[in-house]
Amino acid sequence: MEIKDTYTTIAQATEEILFKEKSSKFFGYAYPIESEEEVKPIIDHLRKQHPHAVHYCYAYQIGTEKISYRANDDGEPSNSAGAPIYGQIQSFGLTNVLLVVVRIFGGIKLGVGGLITAYKTTAQLVLEDAEIIEKTIDIHFLISFDYKNMNKVMRVIKEKKLNIINQTMEIEDTGIAIGKIEIKTRKKNAEMIFDIFDKLFEIDIKRL
Repeated sequence: MEIKDTYTTIAQATEEILFKEKSSKFFGYAYPIESEEEVKPIIDHLRKQHPHAVHYCYAYQIGTEKISYRANDDGEPSNSAGAPIYGQIQSFGLTNVLLVVVRIFGGIKLGVGGLITAYKTTAQLVLEDAEIIEKTIDIHFLISFDYKNMNKVMRVIKEKKLNIINQTMEIEDTGIAIGKIEIKTRKKNAEMIFDIFDKLFEIDIKRL
C-alpha cells in the first residue's frame, strides 16, 4: 500500500475579493497557515482594515495526518457563516489554510439562507482565485556523528538527494568534534532513510 505523503494548500495569500448582496458587502481573503497562533493576528489586521464591518467570519483547517479545524460565525446566526466557509475548504480539498469573509452590513437583512449563500459564494470566489499547490509531507531527522564520519554521512545525503535543514559542529569536553545535521525527506521514503543511517557504524539518527 502506497503511503500518501502529499497535501493540497494555497501558495500564498490571495488578493481581496468583493461580493455584494442586497447592499451588504462581503470581502473574502485566504491565507496559507501552519498553526492556530497565526489566525488572531490576521483577524486583528482585517479589523483595522475594515473598521466599519460588523462580522469577521472565518474557517480554517490545519494538519495532514492529525487535522484541526474551526468555523466561526462571529455573531451571525449559528452555522450561517463559518460552516459554509469551511465547506468550501473541504470542497477544494485544502488544508493549512485560513479563509476569512468580512461583512459590511448594507441595511437589508438577508435571512439565514441568504447569508449561507453569500458566505459560501464569497469563499468559493476566493479559492477559485487562489493558486492551489500540492506539497509533500516531510519527516525530519537529526543525524549525529563523529567528525571523522562526515564523508560517510554526506555521501548518503548526496546519493539520496536529501535536504539539509541545519548543520552544526560541536566540540565535546573530550576534544572530539561531533557533527549534527538535520535533514528532511518525503514521508514515503522516511523508513528507508532511517534504516540506511541506522545501519551505519558510529552514526546516530533520531526522528524530530
